[in-house]
Amino acid sequence: MKRIAVITTIYRYLSHAQHFADRFLVGYPKEGRWHRPDMKVVSLYVDQKPEGEQSIDRAREFGFSVYPTIAEALRCGGHKIAVDAVLLIGEHGEYPTNEKSQVLYPRYEFFKECVKVFEEDGHAVPIFNDKHLSYSFEKAKEMVEDGHRLGFGVLAGSSLPVTWRLPDVDLPLECEIEEALMVGVGGSDPMDYHALEAMQCMTERRKGGETGVAAVQLIDGEEVWKAAETGRWSLELLEAALSRSDTPCGLTDEDGRTQNMIGNGEIYRLVENPAAYLIEYNDGLRVTLLMLNGAVRDYCFAAKLKDESGPVSTQFFLTPTPNVTYSACLIAKIEELFETGIAPYPAERTLLVSGTLESCLTSRLQGHVRLETPHLNVEYRAPAESQHARR
Repeated sequence: MKRIAVITTIYRYLSHAQHFADRFLVGYPKEGRWHRPDMKVVSLYVDQKPEGEQSIDRAREFGFSVYPTIAEALRCGGHKIAVDAVLLIGEHGEYPTNEKSQVLYPRYEFFKECVKVFEEDGHAVPIFNDKHLSYSFEKAKEMVEDGHRLGFGVLAGSSLPVTWRLPDVDLPLECEIEEALMVGVGGSDPMDYHALEAMQCMTERRKGGETGVAAVQLIDGEEVWKAAETGRWSLELLEAALSRSDTPCGLTDEDGRTQNMIGNGEIYRLVENPAAYLIEYNDGLRVTLLMLNGAVRDYCFAAKLKDESGPVSTQFFLTPTPNVTYSACLIAKIEELFETGIAPYPAERTLLVSGTLESCLTSRLQGHVRLETPHLNVEYRAPAESQHARR
């Protein structure tokens, strides 16, 4: 039975730590059955313990210990590493925000504390790092390099790439993508990351594999719609993506009618401050993330493939709280990492998305300028088999 150390910022109701660690404690639904991982949480480190936090109660109920430091959690209070895997969750809690609107979660610092133990004890174990590797590309790059240097598996990212898709489609491996577009909602830094990673898990399957990002620009307001008029992104792809949404707002909320939100102009009324993340890859592909708060409440993707008559489109399906079963899809991938020591998809995906988001936010901070990004020359190959949930 694999022994797991949980390292987290906070453990409370609906936090990522609660979603993830609880599934290793009690199990989770998988392919229509209740699944209990052959794994045991044996230690926990929590950085913040506000009123209502659950770590002490969970430790008492499930028989593990809460330790005051990360090193003690990995060593279970002894002198040598005593766990087989690390579940690192640096999300939620009260942390400062920088001028780019990035929350400065200590994921890098937590990760490096683990690496220090690995080096001192001469033994490394797999780490799952929730969501961004870091708000800083340079720190994120160092984290991935640590995994390669010490030979331990690193898996990172969010649930969107592995949740169900409506319809159940994927882009063919080695396909030729002419253009791609993603629709997302929510606040900058936490939710645009989700949308960018969902888009990346589709575009990385293109011919030649991932080659890295050459330039980015983040624009907002009326400039977003003007960019469509000049051909910088495709209204046809936006229509295809919106056609997969189950949550159109405005007239649909008012009286249930279906609607073409572009054709009737409703989208321009509903979205008070659209944002467009314009991304240019090294191989020439151009993609766009549109954050359209007020128009829809879900995440949808569309792409135009060479020699295909119409766009390919899908919705990344997010089930409701409090069960949030789409996070169980990610737990299955984490369990695979912990069992085999090998990540089912490369951490370089998360590295590239983390750096792309950071550069987009820098573009906004510097007056929405186009930024060349030679540092984002991240190359990798997508796994041949699609990793999203299907049953």
